[in-house]
Order: sequence, then structure tokens, then C-alpha cells
Amino acid sequence: MFTADSREAGADPGLIVLTGQDIQSLLAGKELEIIECIKSAYRIHGLNDSTLPHSSFLLFPDQPRDRIIALPAYLGGNVNGAGIKWISSFPDNIHHGIDRASAVLILNSIETGRPKALLEGSIISAKRTAASAALAAQILRIGKKTVAGFIGCGVINFEIARFLRYTTPDVDTFLLFDLDQDRARRFQDRCESTFKGVNVLTTSSMGEVLGEANLISFATTASTPHVHDLKPCCDETVILHISLRDLAPAVILSSENVVDDIDHVCRANTSLHLTEQQVGNRQFVRCSLADVLNGFAEPRVPKGKIAVFSPFGLGVLDIALGEYALASAKARGTGQWVASFFPDQWDQNLPIASTAGLEPRQIEVTVR
Repeated sequence: MFTADSREAGADPGLIVLTGQDIQSLLAGKELEIIECIKSAYRIHGLNDSTLPHSSFLLFPDQPRDRIIALPAYLGGNVNGAGIKWISSFPDNIHHGIDRASAVLILNSIETGRPKALLEGSIISAKRTAASAALAAQILRIGKKTVAGFIGCGVINFEIARFLRYTTPDVDTFLLFDLDQDRARRFQDRCESTFKGVNVLTTSSMGEVLGEANLISFATTASTPHVHDLKPCCDETVILHISLRDLAPAVILSSENVVDDIDHVCRANTSLHLTEQQVGNRQFVRCSLADVLNGFAEPRVPKGKIAVFSPFGLGVLDIALGEYALASAKARGTGQWVASFFPDQWDQNLPIASTAGLEPRQIEVTVR
């Protein structure tokens, strides 16, 4: 634990470390605050007050499903924060009793560039993803049907279910599908014990989810498109395409597409990237979510099309939520302060030799 007076004036600022338990405690029950944090981050980014390099993918020749991704970012506005998320996705982890994703988030000082905090990043990543999806659902949804479908029963869709309780409170039924029916049943049990007043059902058919729900979240580990039409869906349907690679180009072209950032989402063989390669342009994307939040675009265009929200997942969201968690930790005195993390200044306490009156010497170099 650290306190405001943990360090002396002028001393090395050290590093604050927030573990997974710390982050869970700091963000528990803060869904509305997190949604507002993510909404503000989108608005700031949409006004170009950010720096967002492309994510870097570390891939493995003999492990095609595994990857580790670096997401550096700077977000201005009232956040004025910078840092990088280093997140891995190893889908087979779930067969060994550990989560698919793990991450760390480093926040840097804007004044000195030094890392000021090291945060467990997978919880922040899951909650910012869920808040983003729930925000999109709130903005894009126009139907009155109260069934939400979840395709893929893992951590991300569970967090999305949690956040949807705040942005779409009229939804009273969750319909679940996963290729692993045991995972779907465990997901059902957890939803029933966590979310009161919701009817939670499992199905053995993805088509049933598409036909019965008008708000559908894809959070799978699919690496190539496996959904080639949305014929079971009604025109009012909103699809939260979180895993980005489920929908075939034909589906993307037939839908009203909203993204988080068009330059980021049209790469790394996402469904939108494949669609761009097929048609040679990006005109199938109507706008970004930030465009809607900033009043530059309408939430929906009445063309009788299904709306698809495809978020690449922006590092600015991690920075915004990380800074929120760090400020909360400082207010509570939560976390560990590592006082001696950085080395001493390399020339500290060394005598300064005078060079006055010394002439430079010429050095002869023989090349053989």
C-alpha cells in the first residue's frame, strides 16, 4: 500500500503496481463510470486529440492461433495520458484451466516519459471492450425485442452481458450459444447467479440465436469467417462484432457498418479487411461510433439494414480506463509503490572533471 506522502519531494517517483485483485476491487460496481470514461475517450479520439499507432502483432510460426499484441497510445483531453498495453491471446489456455488472455498496461508520465504505473491489463481490457460494446448497443439499437444473444461464452461476452444491464435495461432474456456446451452451461449458471431478473437460456444452434435475438454479440476465437448470411435476423438487429472475424464479406456488404476506427479495423485479416480487399474500397463503412457521439453522424440510417458494430479495440480506451483506475487507487491508497524501480542517475555524485585547456588528440586508424 502507498500513501500520498510515501515519497519525499525530489525523490525518485518510483512505480505504482496494481495487481488483478487491485483492479477488480477498484472497478467493481463502477459500470456507469466506466461507460462514461469510454464515451469520453471516444469523443476525444474522434476530435483527433490522440496519437494511435497501429497495433503490432507478435505471431508464432508453429502456433497460428496464438498472438501477443502491443497497443501504444496517447489520449489528450482531460485524460492526457500515454502508455502501452501488451496483451496475449492463447485460446488453448482454456483447456489448461487458465484464461485465454493475459495483459499488462504500462502508463507513462507525460512530463518525464518514465513509466509511472504497471497495471494488470486483462481486466481493464475486458471492461473497456464490454463498455464499448454496450455503448454501441445503446446508440444503435432501435428494436423493442428484449432478447440478447451471445455467441461465444467466455470472459468478454460475460462482461458485455454485465454492461448491457446498464445500457439496455429492458433486455430480460439472454440466449447463449457456444461450440462447447459445457462452457455455455457454466456461463448460464454464472449469469443466473449474477444478474437478477434475467431469463438465461442455452441453445445448440447459432441460427436460433440469430433468429430469436435482435441484439447479438459475437465474442469467439474464430480466425476466419464462418457466418455467410444473416437471413434469420430481422432488420432491426444490432450485431456487436467483437471478435472481428466471424462475418463473411457478403454479410459486411449487406449491413450498415459502424466501427471504432476505420484505419485500425481494416487490417490484420478482420472481416472488414477482407471486404476491403474484395471490393477495393472502404465505402461500406458508414461512420465511426465517435462520429455519432460527437454529432457528426446519425445513430442509424433507415435503410432496412442490420447494423454491425466492429471495434478493433483502441489503445486509447485502455489508457483512459487505466488512468481512471490509477486515480482511484491513489485516492484509496491501494496498490504497491516500488520506490527503487529505476536506476540512479548514471553520473550522480561523480566529480565533474574540468576540460579547460585540454587539446583534442588525433587518433590514427589503420585499415587492413
